[in-house]
Amino acid sequence: MATTFASDYQAIGINPANLGRVGGSTVAFTIGEFGAGAGSQSLTRQQLRKFIFDTGQRLTLTDKQELARAFTSDNALNFNADATTLALAVQLPVIGGIAISNRVRSAGHVALNQTAAEIAFLGRDAPIYTSASAGNLPLVTEALAGTDLQLAVMNEFNLAWGTRVLDLPLLQVSAGAGYRYIQGVGIVDIRVQPGSLRAYSSMSPVFDLNYGDMVNDPSFNLRNGGSGLQPVGKGHGFDLGLAVEAGKAVRLGVAVTDIGHMTWEGNLLTANDQKLKQLKSEGIGSYNFIKEAAEIFATGTDSLFTYQTGQERRAELPTKLRAGAGLRISEFFEAGLDVTLPLNNVAGNITTPFIGAGLDYKPTRWLRLSSGVTGGAGYGISVPLGLTLATKVYEAGISTRDVAGLLTSENPYLSVAAGFLRFKLGGKTQ
Repeated sequence: MATTFASDYQAIGINPANLGRVGGSTVAFTIGEFGAGAGSQSLTRQQLRKFIFDTGQRLTLTDKQELARAFTSDNALNFNADATTLALAVQLPVIGGIAISNRVRSAGHVALNQTAAEIAFLGRDAPIYTSASAGNLPLVTEALAGTDLQLAVMNEFNLAWGTRVLDLPLLQVSAGAGYRYIQGVGIVDIRVQPGSLRAYSSMSPVFDLNYGDMVNDPSFNLRNGGSGLQPVGKGHGFDLGLAVEAGKAVRLGVAVTDIGHMTWEGNLLTANDQKLKQLKSEGIGSYNFIKEAAEIFATGTDSLFTYQTGQERRAELPTKLRAGAGLRISEFFEAGLDVTLPLNNVAGNITTPFIGAGLDYKPTRWLRLSSGVTGGAGYGISVPLGLTLATKVYEAGISTRDVAGLLTSENPYLSVAAGFLRFKLGGKTQ
C-alpha cells in the first residue's frame, strides 16, 4: 500500500508523486525512525535469533555442522535495516510538496550451495578439502555455483518534490521526482554461477576487517581508522513517480526508484575465476555472521579467493519498479495492493518480486490498525501488523512485518519498525 498511500516525508524512496497530493499536512517532520527485519527459509527460529541477539556466542562443532546444513539454501538469510535520523516535508502553494531526509539503509542476501556452506562453517575441515589435495581443488565457479553473498550499507541525503499536474473534478494526477546523494559505507557482491564469477567488496573501517599484507600494496586505496560511518564510496540516485486519484475512492501509483550508480573507491578488492583456495582457519566461529563471513569470502587474508586490489569500481544502484492500487472503502477502511519488482541483480536489491495486500482500519480518529499479507523477496508469506496513534499534531507507530511467523513459524521473519517522534502541523490527520 505504500506506493499509493505513503505521504509526507515517508514518500521519499517510495513514490515522490505522493508529495503532490492535496489535503495532507502542511508541515510534517520526524526525529529518529527505524525499521529492521531478518528472515530465513532454512534456519530455525532459535538459530535466527542467535544471529541477531547473541553475536558474541561461540559455535561448538555441533553448531557448525547444523549451520552448514541450514545455510545450504537459496534463501539462507535475508535482512534489511533502515534508520532515519531526520526528515521534513512541507506543502507550498503552487510549488507542491517538498521533503528532505537523512537515512542509513542496509540490505543483505545469503544463498550458499552445500560446498560453500561447509567451507564457511567448517573451514579447513570441510569435506572438499579433506577429500582432495590443495593442487586438485576445482575452480570457484565449479565448486561454489549457486552461491550469492550480498551486503550493501548506504548513508543517504534525500530531496524529493511532487506537484499536481492535472486537476479535474473526478481525476487528479500528480508527478514527482527525488534525488539522493549517497555515501557508500560498505558493499559485498559475490555471485557464482557455472563459468561466471562476480566478486568484489569495498568496506568501511567501521566493519573492522583484517586486510593483512594487502595494506602494503600501493594500488590498494586503503581507508583505515576514523570514526562513524566513514564512506568508501559515493554516488547519486534518482526516483520518478506518478500518482492518480480517481474520484474519492481510487488511488493508483507507479514509481521507479534508485536510478543511478555508485563509485566504490576505498578498500576495494575484486576477484576473477580461479582455483578454490585452501582455508587455514576453522571457519566461522561465532554468531557474528556478517563480519566472519566477510573475512572468508570478501577479504584477502584467509579467503576463498585471491583478490586483486583496485582504485575504483562503478556499480548500479538497486533499481526497483513499484506499482500499487488503493481503495478507500469508507472513512474507516482503506485497502491496497503493492507490487515491487527488482530491475537489476545487485547488492542491496530484493532477489525476487515482492507482493503485498493490506487493510487499514480506523476505529477512532486517533487510532489506526494495519494488517495484510505479503510474500516474495526471499521472505516467504508473512502477516504484518501495525498500530499507529495519531492526533492533529503528534503521531507514533510500531509494527512487525510478520506477526504470525514471530509467534508460530519454525522459519520466521523477525522484524520491527517504529517511530515515536513524528509531528504534523496543518491540514487534517491522516
